[in-house]
Amino acid sequence: MQSPIFAYNDQQTQDRWSLQNKQMLRVALEGHDDILARKGTMVAYQGMVEFDAEYQSDGQSRARANTGEGLDLMRCHGQGTVYLANLAQFIHLVEVEQDGLTVDSSYVLAMDSSLHHEVIAVDSLYGISGSGKYQLNITGRGRVALMTSGAPLMMQVTPDKYVNCDADAIVAWSTGLRVQMQAQTHSSGVWRRRGNTGEGWELSFMGTGFALVQPSEMLPPQNAQIGSGLAAQYGVGQQGARGQNQGNVWS
Repeated sequence: MQSPIFAYNDQQTQDRWSLQNKQMLRVALEGHDDILARKGTMVAYQGMVEFDAEYQSDGQSRARANTGEGLDLMRCHGQGTVYLANLAQFIHLVEVEQDGLTVDSSYVLAMDSSLHHEVIAVDSLYGISGSGKYQLNITGRGRVALMTSGAPLMMQVTPDKYVNCDADAIVAWSTGLRVQMQAQTHSSGVWRRRGNTGEGWELSFMGTGFALVQPSEMLPPQNAQIGSGLAAQYGVGQQGARGQNQGNVWS
């Protein structure tokens, strides 16, 4: 049998983590180096590989129940090669080092089992009710495979150049960055309806590091509570920008 489709054969490499293509991850297991992958993302494997649901501690379960942030993981172990993918999303390999990585759990495909992950509050000082309130902090040394809807943008953050990102487009950032969540509303435009621009909450990053943004977002921000009534529509209601975003551009 002949067909151009046979050009998409297994990519031979000595690397433990590699990309079969832009939308499929290839991980080689050697019996002593388990990985944790998002449940249900295995599309193929070769060799003697086993899959087990990963145990969640009481603290992780409580954090998941209270915040909605967390990971449903399976442990991949044995000897062989595992191929992982999710909804044909683009996959990117990140080497986590001492500075750590903060990420929306929705975009994590797999990670080394040696890495530690916990839920953290990003905007607890600002009292915002909505998207981006809790994220996943990954620490240790190892590899993480992230997913994006389309080819992403990597933005460098420096002390003299801070970066603002839509809260529903941000995928991950350096844990060492200072983060402030704010609304795209300021005092000079308070009586304009927020719907004029379609923009909602944004994250402002300061310090030294990077922020990874995907070319996709949900409008309005997922789970955002803008409030009700005429005042809230203009960003000044009980759950509008002034009521829920103390510390942003209103201050």
